[in-house]
Amino acid sequence: MKKTKILVVGNGMVGHKLIENLLNSPKAAQFDLVTFAEEPRLAYDRVQLSAYFSGSTAADLMLTSEEYYRSNGVNYVLNEQVIEIQPEKNCVITASGRTESYDKLVLATGSYPFVPPLPGRDQPHCLVYRTIEDLEAITASAAVSKIGVVVGGGLLGLEAANALKNLGLETHVVEFAPRLMAVQLNEGGGQVLRKKIEKLDVKVHTEKNTQEIVAGEKCRYRMNFSDGSFLETDMILFSAGIRPRDELARKANISVGERGGIVVNNFCQTSVDNIYAVGECALWSNRIFGLVAPGYQMAKVAASHIGGGADQFTGADMSTKLKLLGVEVASIGDAHARTPGSLSYVYQDGINEIYKRLVLSPDGKKLIGAVLVGDASVYGNLLQICLNGMDVPAAPEQLIVPASDGQAATGLGVDALPETATICSCHDVSKGAICCAVRDGATTIGAIKKYHQSRHRLWRLCGTGDSGDEQRTHQIGCGGQYRYLRALFLHPAGAFSSGAGGKNSDLRSAAGKTRPRSRLRYLQAGGGVDSGELLE
Repeated sequence: MKKTKILVVGNGMVGHKLIENLLNSPKAAQFDLVTFAEEPRLAYDRVQLSAYFSGSTAADLMLTSEEYYRSNGVNYVLNEQVIEIQPEKNCVITASGRTESYDKLVLATGSYPFVPPLPGRDQPHCLVYRTIEDLEAITASAAVSKIGVVVGGGLLGLEAANALKNLGLETHVVEFAPRLMAVQLNEGGGQVLRKKIEKLDVKVHTEKNTQEIVAGEKCRYRMNFSDGSFLETDMILFSAGIRPRDELARKANISVGERGGIVVNNFCQTSVDNIYAVGECALWSNRIFGLVAPGYQMAKVAASHIGGGADQFTGADMSTKLKLLGVEVASIGDAHARTPGSLSYVYQDGINEIYKRLVLSPDGKKLIGAVLVGDASVYGNLLQICLNGMDVPAAPEQLIVPASDGQAATGLGVDALPETATICSCHDVSKGAICCAVRDGATTIGAIKKYHQSRHRLWRLCGTGDSGDEQRTHQIGCGGQYRYLRALFLHPAGAFSSGAGGKNSDLRSAAGKTRPRSRLRYLQAGGGVDSGELLE
């Protein structure tokens, strides 16, 4: 029987996840898998790139190995860029002139860092933060620099700032918007984040529009801003967003969006039926998804469709939780309260620099968004309540206000979650899937890992190592779902009641356990702006 030849262009995190899904497909024996990687190595964990500056090596970041691919019959080509697709001939052409045919083609080309078109941007020591080779260049530049500037105050920009600080440079962040992380945080959250980061000796410059990069007087370069001010630096690290790599599709007349991205349907098919696109290069419903979890979902859907399945991609949750320069930050759903008539609760501790905001539906019954800065310990609770459409307590502030005895805010027990609740968003592992494994006799971490062989990367990316490393789980944590992960994996015995009647399942805390309600203001959100918030 002739095998179906599947060619995957790009071997990043999402391209590799697609290959894993195909290898674990019931029809895996019918596939002939080939992948091209532009980089000199196979897939590695870009999410953990900053670990490179705290002692991790390129080998530590690897998600797979050449031995693994060889043993599973995956043909791979490193250091080879695909430069042309010929859909009418079902083949691609590489930079070296190689022609490779396919039955199904998957574009997992990802994205590239956006560098503003500034005069002087192409000079030495003007770098980007994307690949291991970029990290090596940053390290080399830092060795001959004293001051470093990151252009961009978003997620990647602040991660890059952390890298420069770890390298011993005086670190600055230049952001065009009026606040840091403008996409994820509202004004209140952005202000608290700025204060905390500036306390770490990272200098923040917002509302700065860089006009040019010229020779400096005291440092290597001088950045001139549109308001007449300037900043001198030895190194400039651009982290001002990403753009989808869709040039292959454009050249082949495959449909792309007006602002970029390869247009795909719910099966991740492009305008050419036997060509798919997944990850940051794909445009679904006019949206680019710049997180790894949606890319993994797309990889699962594309692999399913290639194998004759019916899975569909219908969007993805873009909630996120991370530590930036040691500061906990999280954003859930409609964090800016753009839903008409939405209601907000805000808790702010000015002394400890903690900011928390809940965004509720107009009837006050459902959680539709949240912002957490300085303390994201309740992220797991809030995310599950939001994603599963659960009703909030009668006094919603209990979810974010510490109890009067200094304990954490009211929690949500794992038994309160429905079977469909996602415990690991990166790998789409539900509570029900884990419970099923336990009911079938997998009562140890090792046994559950074997039961879910198709999830064998769950532990590397989303938590425990082979020995059940709880500290790593808590740091990386299955989208912040550490508490539920721990309850399900480490203490499975009481985690499987079918209803919400467990002792921890009631969202309402005991009387008198929360701070007086008058210490928060119940807000009507207008255009995403909280007017006159009365806070601590």
